[in-house]
Amino acid sequence: MTETQLAHHLTHPIFEVIRETVPNERVYVIGGFVRDLLLGRPCKDIDIMIEGSGIELAEKIAEKVKATKVSVFKNFGTAMIKLNDGYEIEFVGARKESYDRGSRKPIVEDGTIEDDQKRRDFKINALAISLNKASFGELIDPFNGVQDLKDRLLRTPLAPGVTYSDDPLRMMRAIRFATQLNFSIHHTSLAAIKENKERISIVSQERITTELNKIILAEKPSIGFKLLFNTGLLEIIFPEMVALHGVEFVDNKGHKDNFYHTLEVLDNIAPNTDNLWLRWAAILHDIAKPPTKRFDKKVGWTFHSHEVVGSHMVKGIFKRLKLPLDSSMSYVRKLVFLHLRPIALTNPNTKDSAYRRMLMEAGDDIDDLLTLCRADITSKNEHKVQRYLQKFDKVEKRIAEIEENDRIRDWQPPISGDIIMKTFGLTPCFEVGQIKNDIKEAILEGTIKNDFDEAFAYMVEVGEKLGLEVVERNEK
Repeated sequence: MTETQLAHHLTHPIFEVIRETVPNERVYVIGGFVRDLLLGRPCKDIDIMIEGSGIELAEKIAEKVKATKVSVFKNFGTAMIKLNDGYEIEFVGARKESYDRGSRKPIVEDGTIEDDQKRRDFKINALAISLNKASFGELIDPFNGVQDLKDRLLRTPLAPGVTYSDDPLRMMRAIRFATQLNFSIHHTSLAAIKENKERISIVSQERITTELNKIILAEKPSIGFKLLFNTGLLEIIFPEMVALHGVEFVDNKGHKDNFYHTLEVLDNIAPNTDNLWLRWAAILHDIAKPPTKRFDKKVGWTFHSHEVVGSHMVKGIFKRLKLPLDSSMSYVRKLVFLHLRPIALTNPNTKDSAYRRMLMEAGDDIDDLLTLCRADITSKNEHKVQRYLQKFDKVEKRIAEIEENDRIRDWQPPISGDIIMKTFGLTPCFEVGQIKNDIKEAILEGTIKNDFDEAFAYMVEVGEKLGLEVVERNEK
């Protein structure tokens, strides 16, 4: 779609409402909505720009469409309304900007559409469509952004060095758009990002992480991470990941490049989940390989306990990147800690007790753990990958069988501490904990079923061996 008259594509009713409400004003739909319209991509975020007050226009339109709330951001001169169909409409007055080198916050003045388009980050985001009554649907493209859409190219309206220095977050946005749209960054822009990479330090961590998460959630996240690595930005914002890069040789023995392996795992998992935190687990599953790397003359390179060390590293990384220190972090820590367990089960001599222990530890996250482990099977030898995947199919089948028979997932002890104390007339003591642990081990080893009656009988047996006397039996 490249025609300059786009009125017949402005099908959402909001555009007609705006045209009838301010018929003689210079008002436009601009930015991402126009870009995605021309690319044929869905977009429910509509940016409306007016030469005048965006807040006043928002209030007028809200009244017309009976929106229940107008969210006003006076400091930015913007306002937003949310429609019942899921669309979010943001209104802003046209402006021109200048910058102080010590801050990415611009000095803002009222401006024209021409001023506003010049301040945009990329030519493809400077596209606008007129909503004026006289020129409704006319495409305004002063920087030939349509050609960049055809060429799948990202370029800045002004000199890229100025654009990225003024607002260094645009470097992250360039890489994010290149990843999401599978576009190339123009070579002069790429060079400017490398030159200005240190300027990212003036951007808040929250804004950086928002862009990073959007890259992670893209269809092929490795595109963005390779760009971040090659421009030097990744070293600044995520040095632990850069530490994975490279191959070391001793006695002609080398290890895999764990940076590119991690990207392969991330790309492998992407088609199977939109869960941001599962994708983060893919990124962090081998994060402790650099600090745990050792060379053994007999076996070569080892990374012993990297899953344990890695799980401990998660909190520090989340804290620095301003990611949530809540159940999301705990989930990632768990998957990093357990990520080697399912692979180990491919040994044909593995006992069912090992399956039960893993099921108990993984709980409801077992399916995500298996998804991660399947993605972690990588090799340049495709035959080797297929062989491992076939083994893993058998592991997943056995896990399902054991789960169905033993109900270990989300395991809760069939015998509580209260039952143990009442049965033997005890108060909280060492013996209570020992009996509970013995029951758990018996269930995991398959000595008894995960069943109240069998567990109760086993409890009595263990208690009597400890010299305890049953004082009450009916506790079910």
